[in-house]
Amino acid sequence: MALAAMMCAVAMTFIDQTIVSIAAPDIVSELGLSASGMQWVINAYLLSLAAFFALGGRLADLWGPRRVVMAGTLVFVVSSVLCGCVPDDGYALPWLVVFRATQGLGAALLFPAALAVVVAVFPVERRGRALALFFGLTGALTALGPLLGGWLTAWTWRAVFWVNVPVAVVALVLTVLARISDRRREEPLDVTGALLIVTGMGLSVLGFQQASAWGWDSAWTWLCVAGGLAVLAVFCRYELRQRHPLVDLAVFRSRAFTVDTLVLFFAMLAFVPVFFFASVYAQVSLSASPNQAALYLLYFFAGFALASQWGGRILDKRGPRPALRLGCVVGAVGFALWAGKLTDLSLHDQWPYAALAGAGIGFILAPASTDAVNRAGAGGAP
Repeated sequence: MALAAMMCAVAMTFIDQTIVSIAAPDIVSELGLSASGMQWVINAYLLSLAAFFALGGRLADLWGPRRVVMAGTLVFVVSSVLCGCVPDDGYALPWLVVFRATQGLGAALLFPAALAVVVAVFPVERRGRALALFFGLTGALTALGPLLGGWLTAWTWRAVFWVNVPVAVVALVLTVLARISDRRREEPLDVTGALLIVTGMGLSVLGFQQASAWGWDSAWTWLCVAGGLAVLAVFCRYELRQRHPLVDLAVFRSRAFTVDTLVLFFAMLAFVPVFFFASVYAQVSLSASPNQAALYLLYFFAGFALASQWGGRILDKRGPRPALRLGCVVGAVGFALWAGKLTDLSLHDQWPYAALAGAGIGFILAPASTDAVNRAGAGGAP
C-alpha cells in the first residue's frame, strides 16, 4: 500500500509534464501566448523543481518523509487547481508561470520524500524490484497522461490541471491508510546551504533554458550560467565545513555513486525534453490531433515501462552495471534512429525508434537510482 501511495503521488507529477505538453498548442491559442511565453510556462516548473529538489530531500530527513510527501502533494494539487483557473486576460502569462513554479516546488518536496519512503519500506535485497515497479508503473501511468490529455483538451485544456485533484486525493488516502512510519532526524536545517543551492541551481538552469532565446553569445546567458556555477562552487566549499550539511558531499568519494549520478544526469538530458518536443512536433509538424500526439508519446513510454521492469530484475540478479551498459547502448541507438526519421514526417514509421529510445531510459533509470540510493545509505561504499 505504501508503494502504491508513492506511485500515485509521483505519477501525478510525471503525468503533469506530459499532459501539459499535449495541451500546449491550445493554451497558446486561447490565451494568446507567444512561443517564448509558453516555453516559460513549461520551464517554470522544471526550474523550480531543479532549484528546490535538494531542499526537499533534506526536509524529508528532518521532518519525516511521510509528512513531506503529504505537504508536497497538497502544494502541488492546490497549484494545479490555480493553474486551471488562469484568467483569460493580460495576467495569464504571469499567473501561469507563478503557479507552475509552485507546482515545481510541490514536486521537489514530493519526489525525494516518496523515494525515501520506498527505500525505507523495502530491504536492500528487494529494493531493486520495488524501485523498478516504482519507476516502471509510474512511467506506465505517465503514458496515460497524453491519452487523457488529448481527451480532456477536446473539452477544455484547463481540465489537464484539474485532473490532478482525484489523483492527489487517492495518493493522500493511501498514504494515511498505509500508516508509514516517519523517521526524523533531530538536526538543524542548513539555511545558508539551502539558499546557496537554490540560487546556484536556479541561475544555472535558467541560463541553459534561456540560451535558445537569448543566444549563446548573450552576456545574460553566460552571466546566469557562470554565476550559478560559481554559487554552486561556494555551496560545495561551505557544505564540506558543516557538521550537518544540506547535502552530504562525502558520498561522491564513491566512484560508483558518482558514475550513477552522471549517468542519470545525461539520461535526464535526453528524457525530460521528450515531453514538450514530441507533443508539439506531432501536432505542428505531423498535423496530428491531440489524441494522435498522445499515441506518439505512448510509444516512448511503452518501451520505458517494459524495460524498467527488466532492468530491475537484472539489477537484483547481476548488479547495476549490465543494466546501465545495455540502457546506454539501447538509448543511444534508439534516439539516433528516431532523430533520423523525424524529417520523414510519418507518425507510424517512427514508433519502433521511439519505443527503443524509451527502453534505453527504462534500463537506466531504476538500476542507477537504486544503486545510488544503496551506496548513499551505506555512506558511499565503493
